[in-house]
Amino acid sequence: MFPRLIQIGSFYLPTYGVLLAIAYLVGIWMLRRKARAEGLPEQKIFDLSLYVLAAAILGAKLLLVIVEFRRYVQNPAALVEVLRSGGVFYGGLIAASSVGIWYMRKHRLPAWKIADMGAPSIALGEAIGRWGCFAAGCCYGKPTESPLGVTFTDPFANEAVGTPLNVPLHPTQIFLSLNALLIFLVLQWAYRRRTFDGEVFWLYVLLYAITRGILETFRGDSIRGFLVPGVLSTSQFIGLLAAAAAVGMLPLDPPLPGRRPVRRHPARPLRRRRLLGPLALPHPEAHRRGGRPTRGVALEARARRSRGRRGRGGGARAAHRLD
Repeated sequence: MFPRLIQIGSFYLPTYGVLLAIAYLVGIWMLRRKARAEGLPEQKIFDLSLYVLAAAILGAKLLLVIVEFRRYVQNPAALVEVLRSGGVFYGGLIAASSVGIWYMRKHRLPAWKIADMGAPSIALGEAIGRWGCFAAGCCYGKPTESPLGVTFTDPFANEAVGTPLNVPLHPTQIFLSLNALLIFLVLQWAYRRRTFDGEVFWLYVLLYAITRGILETFRGDSIRGFLVPGVLSTSQFIGLLAAAAAVGMLPLDPPLPGRRPVRRHPARPLRRRRLLGPLALPHPEAHRRGGRPTRGVALEARARRSRGRRGRGGGARAAHRLD
């Protein structure tokens, strides 16, 4: 379509890069806005966003090299396309999650709460970034006779990412963008109704794994890699593992519609912490500031002690009230 947004002589500004930058900025803006609403330190959240951004870019490109390792070994000059390509989305997600966990543990931030805050940002960022894929011609679909088919004609797209020219293709980039937008809307709805920290993040993982696996069947680019040639792509395989993990982390008995969400007590760690042991993230409400309890936790502990004293000294009054 329009792989080069602006070109002056030999210099050009890639449309893909511009839209990807917009996607990252919008995602960071959304995360900081939620951090402000939750009373979390904005500067640390912003620093976290930068670490996650760098990890996502490197991770996506690294997984692309891994899945196409044989081809790049045989033709090292083809590594240039790694710089032009955005890489494999799951590689960026895995790397960003790993770096994010490290940063949040280091700074004692509520990890699962921030994961819930970040999930809608990731979905919206992909919804925007996929239009960059459409402009560049990457992530293209299989040939089709459907009226929805799109035809690429720019030779630069063919040279850069191997996009077939003058052939109607499934607009998989648009499918992926609309899918991410729908997931974003679902996550925004779920965020206001979450029953425990981490729920929105795992809901995102489950929804994306399922829908991405379905949309992979319309893809025509082979550069994304296959575990079983023509049958199971790398993204579908990772999606199966991610969906299984999400099903294990989400509750089997969610609250009924209209029931008020029940927040777990700060002193009661999530069950997954006992299951995962040292690999588990710290409970989101139990983080400390400088080794001392947060103000909210200290006030709640004081209130519990006060209620205990009233209960021990006011048995008669309590009995009178029950009568």
